[in-house]
Amino acid sequence: MRPPRTPILAVCLTAALAIGPGVEAAEGLAVAPLAATARRAGLRLLESDHLVLATDRPVRAGDGVDDLPRIFDEAFVCWCGHYGIEPAAVRDWRAFGCLVVDRERFRTAGLLPPTIPDFAHGFCDRNRFWFVDQSNPDYRRHLLLHEGGHAFTLTIRGLNTPEWYTEGIAEFLATHRLDRDAAGVERFVHAPLPARAGDVEQLGRIEELRKRRAAGTPPRLAAVLAAPPGNHHAIAAYASSWAAVVLFSQHPAFARPFAAAERGPLDADFNARLAALPGWDMDRAAREYDAFVADVDYGYDITRMAVDWSPGRPLVAPTRVTVDACRGWQNTGLTLERGDRCCLAARGRVLLGEVRDPATKTVTPIESEADGITLRWYRGRPVGRLLAAQWEEPGGKPPGFVILGAGATVDITAATSGPLYLQVNEPPGDRTDTTGSFTVEIRSAP
Repeated sequence: MRPPRTPILAVCLTAALAIGPGVEAAEGLAVAPLAATARRAGLRLLESDHLVLATDRPVRAGDGVDDLPRIFDEAFVCWCGHYGIEPAAVRDWRAFGCLVVDRERFRTAGLLPPTIPDFAHGFCDRNRFWFVDQSNPDYRRHLLLHEGGHAFTLTIRGLNTPEWYTEGIAEFLATHRLDRDAAGVERFVHAPLPARAGDVEQLGRIEELRKRRAAGTPPRLAAVLAAPPGNHHAIAAYASSWAAVVLFSQHPAFARPFAAAERGPLDADFNARLAALPGWDMDRAAREYDAFVADVDYGYDITRMAVDWSPGRPLVAPTRVTVDACRGWQNTGLTLERGDRCCLAARGRVLLGEVRDPATKTVTPIESEADGITLRWYRGRPVGRLLAAQWEEPGGKPPGFVILGAGATVDITAATSGPLYLQVNEPPGDRTDTTGSFTVEIRSAP
């Protein structure tokens, strides 16, 4: 969480350092006096190049707290890269963070001023921030980097954007996993769209989007972009804003213009500036967002799952199309009118991965024809099964792909007027080792 924009900017912009054309970095608070105050109060201090961390958490071997400043510095380099900033240009930047167990101890020391509002998990004021200690080390690190990301963008980038970007970029910059290097040291790896739930324990962003989808109330982009200041008090708001930033940063249709917007002024006109960029299509962005939050899962690859929304041509003769097993919904190039009936017949085999026997060390390929295999199920259907769908935007209901039929041989009836899409049923995160394709013949039903 970050404070209201206007009062903070009035302080932050009193002195500034130019980072790029039209971009100013706001000066933060002096860290050394804060560190001295923490020492006098008997708080433990952990330091690195870009962070002084004060905490009242007792020393516990193996809890990962001692590693937090180093991980913060590794994340700092990543954050600079995201904004096209040379780390050497901001080598002297430092934040002061407080890992809090007992808030009264920080208040008594003068390190939690009464002007700072009560907070559930964390709060940032310029380059000074607080985050509440957690039993889960993964979530503790996430809170550190979320509030640290606020400190970075508020001061180095002079951020004063609409709420969705302010909180969405903090979530984006903070989401990570740890990988061991050759020396066995756990290193920060930026993973804005996590591959596995175990990489981001207790975070819950993807689970929240799934829950809202299942309830029939998924977030809509227009509402996300219009979120008023101070509305991020629940996980649903953070998940929705995170999803927007992840989509815009990684989708091939939006990544380049979004990066251009991010490297310009991050001010209150950010939404208008984004919409005015060459190549930006807000209507398509809204549809892509709907499709993303409908299918988002661990390991989701936005490029691999990108949808071709072109209208296609009428089905006037039997047509053969190829369905790549490693991709998401694929446009057949055919458009159907509501009520049209057609027959689909698929042939071929796809490789859905492999099973390893640890005892014998044998590897068995998992192959499937278009009816799928019941070894695994995804969303109520066997993996490997061919799915046929159309995108539907019914009034009063969330838009999404409507399954018309499934299997190697199936008759379907168009639910709406629009393109016909096909895909192989499989979790998005499992598609990285999926190969092969089905050849599908599509013909009008008699």
